[in-house]
Amino acid sequence: MEFNELYETLKHRVYNTVLSYLQSAEDAEEITQDVFVEVFHKLADFKENAQVSTWVYRIAINKSLDFLRYKNRKKRFGFMSSLFNQESGELQFDKPEFVHPGIQLERKEQAAQLFKALNQLPENQKTAFILIYIEQLPYAEAAKVMDLSVKALESLVQRAKKTLRDKLVNFKN
Repeated sequence: MEFNELYETLKHRVYNTVLSYLQSAEDAEEITQDVFVEVFHKLADFKENAQVSTWVYRIAINKSLDFLRYKNRKKRFGFMSSLFNQESGELQFDKPEFVHPGIQLERKEQAAQLFKALNQLPENQKTAFILIYIEQLPYAEAAKVMDLSVKALESLVQRAKKTLRDKLVNFKN
């Protein structure tokens, strides 16, 4: 498959996947661009033992997780005093709630709660949930993306759903 055709076919799916992880349109655009730069450079080396979309999803997920790890490390070691009120010592800023642009207006509050809870899941459960419920990939393809058996993926999805249910139980409709 030619790069331009691959890009046109997958750019929106990759962006949506990355956006589900990063919850920032600006960061998602940057990482999506990074994904396709890597795809462009490595396309000639791609071995067709998997679908090209599966391979691209793996790159997108890995770049998203790497970005989040970097961002969290940077936060931990950053200069913290600017975040706190000098007099009271209280946090001055709250992280804005993320609302995925594809969510209908009346469901934005529920979506914000879901993404807040989703961010608290372990990486593998978060990835499984995003691929199955947000990206709506078939279990077989999602399992290939995560390099797992379908049974292992099903188990991760069930654990993610249970954890999310527990975290969202106090949320009122």
